Amino acid sequence: MASTSLRSLHHHHHHRCSPIKRLSQPPPFLFLKPPSTTTTTNILSTSSTTTFSLPSSTTSATTATSQAISFDTLQHHLSTQNFREADEETRRLLILLAGEQAQKRGYVFFSEVQFISETDLKAIDELWRRNSNNKFGYSVQKKLWQKADKDFTKLFLKLGWMKKLDTEIEQYNYRAFPDEFIWELNDETPEGHLPLTNALRGTQLFNNILSHKAFEGEGEGEEEQEAAETGENGTKPLRLSNKLLKPNYSLSF
Repeated sequence: MASTSLRSLHHHHHHRCSPIKRLSQPPPFLFLKPPSTTTTTNILSTSSTTTFSLPSSTTSATTATSQAISFDTLQHHLSTQNFREADEETRRLLILLAGEQAQKRGYVFFSEVQFISETDLKAIDELWRRNSNNKFGYSVQKKLWQKADKDFTKLFLKLGWMKKLDTEIEQYNYRAFPDEFIWELNDETPEGHLPLTNALRGTQLFNNILSHKAFEGEGEGEEEQEAAETGENGTKPLRLSNKLLKPNYSLSF
């Protein structure tokens, strides 16, 4: 289990390593690091932007711990279908919401996810779901994770973060950022494809986000339904984690 901090791969764009065979190793991408052109202090400044308010069916997007944080930029990018920028903005918001140490460091430790309020995380998820016809968002990913028996290899394949290799033996590899990811919403876009989350040194960060109290109860009904759909002979679909995976550690953001 990983215990070290997440590291951005921005500075290793040209680094290449020989792929090795693994079974359920998480992909070395999906970090929570702000874009190089943005500082973490800008969003805390007193500006003319207003805080985005969710519909009455959801809780307000602003809490006592994030009164100066506006969701306007995220709302704008999502409403204009600019999912690449929305993904970057989501990373920046999570760094801000995770606390002062995460802001100074420039990325989020998995242990800091607990400091992100339920209200704020739900607000971010609501914006993603509302502007993608419920195709994107953390709660969508949580449901797919539950249906995959919390197997991250199966989940990554379902989310489209991995691809099948053209080899005699069935193998999979992780997609290269950003060109091999899908930044538009269409029928071919995998459910839950966005937003991206760090799995560089393990799945603790992604696990803690999906296990956050903001998403309690999500996907549990799907688990029961899948169990009911088990074949008459008691068999279940083959677990994808038993297939040969071939990670590529040259990926960088």
